Amino acid sequence: MKEECLICNAPLEYLEKDEPMECAICHRKENSRTRCVNGHFVCNECHTRGVDSVIGLCLEETSKNPVEIVTMLMSQPFCHMHGPEHHVMVGAALLTAYKNAGGEIDLPAALIEMVNRGKSVPGGACGFWGACGAGISAGIFISILSKSTPLTNEPFALSNQMTSTALGRIAEVGGPRCCKRDSFLSILAAIDFVADNFDITMEKSEIICSYSQQNNQCIGRRCPFSAAPD
Repeated sequence: MKEECLICNAPLEYLEKDEPMECAICHRKENSRTRCVNGHFVCNECHTRGVDSVIGLCLEETSKNPVEIVTMLMSQPFCHMHGPEHHVMVGAALLTAYKNAGGEIDLPAALIEMVNRGKSVPGGACGFWGACGAGISAGIFISILSKSTPLTNEPFALSNQMTSTALGRIAEVGGPRCCKRDSFLSILAAIDFVADNFDITMEKSEIICSYSQQNNQCIGRRCPFSAAPD
């Protein structure tokens, strides 16, 4: 098996309803419907341990290309093939590239806010909520840029439009989940959205996936980033 369970590498299973589980790492008890076939459960907090380091990593970045930035983040030890860390990394990469492309934003404060909000989106949201966390992360990015709150007018609209656009791109490809694919799709959607609505041009580059060998559910040539020959 390629990477699945962080404890034993066994495949994951998804239950029909939440059940009380104890994290195999920190022993925190919480309700979940995700565990491996050997019974191991890892809570979101442990799965994303180390993701706070994206703040320092992004503050050192000079790239205007959020694809390059998120690829760098994906290479860090805290990032797994799949997991809720992507719910932070997508927005962090976009905030960083936006700043480097000339956007006016307090990047340190924005990254702290991105980490706090992104970590609250749990793993499995793509299947259980009907809203992939990578797409939500792109929406959080816009909400931070626009200073959106539940009571604002245009910022409220823009952040929801961004999320819906990213989720639409993800839905067009379909499942099963791939956190790398959905992160790239969300970032590409956000690059275009920002150019249209904020007059800031972030750079983009061709994406050729290098993660397929780590993904048990890879969809192969159906993926727009597949390196497989036609």
